[in-house]
Amino acid sequence: MRTDVDWKKAGVEAELPADSSPIQIGTEGQYQNRSFVVVGRILYEYEQGGWNEWHVVYNDGKSGWMSDAQLEYDLSFWTQPPTPLPPAQQIGREGVFHWENRDYLVTSVTRAHYKGVEGELPFEYWGKRDMVFADLRTTSGDFATIDYSEDPPLLFMGRAVDFDDLHFKNLRTFEGWTS
Repeated sequence: MRTDVDWKKAGVEAELPADSSPIQIGTEGQYQNRSFVVVGRILYEYEQGGWNEWHVVYNDGKSGWMSDAQLEYDLSFWTQPPTPLPPAQQIGREGVFHWENRDYLVTSVTRAHYKGVEGELPFEYWGKRDMVFADLRTTSGDFATIDYSEDPPLLFMGRAVDFDDLHFKNLRTFEGWTS
């Protein structure tokens, strides 16, 4: 008999696969004197692997997202696009957008789908159809994502951040880690 499965969730909620992120629901952090707590997660999968999008809520009630992919972290918030966003078929690497007096370069275009979700999310999720995401960066560390999961597409803007700059508490620990 298996003992590693929560049988109460069988047929109701998918178990998320183990990953190597130390971030978990309940992790607390701080960035630029604003505290936040991680309340939800989307695990995306694409042909080369996957990444986590953590739903974070700040102490002022504003929510945002923290991307956690291959030891790169980005904090972002939904933003009204300053100009109409192109359709997914027209976006490509090396494209440039000029927003807020900065040039954002398209660094990747990824087709991915939900592999799993947990915790609180600010929207309902619908399944495993592929969606397109375009990531953009500036030379000064600004970050943006165009999310084609909705029509019209959504724009999230923020910053690339270093792990240590987030002052985390309540991280998941792994065997062999020392503080």
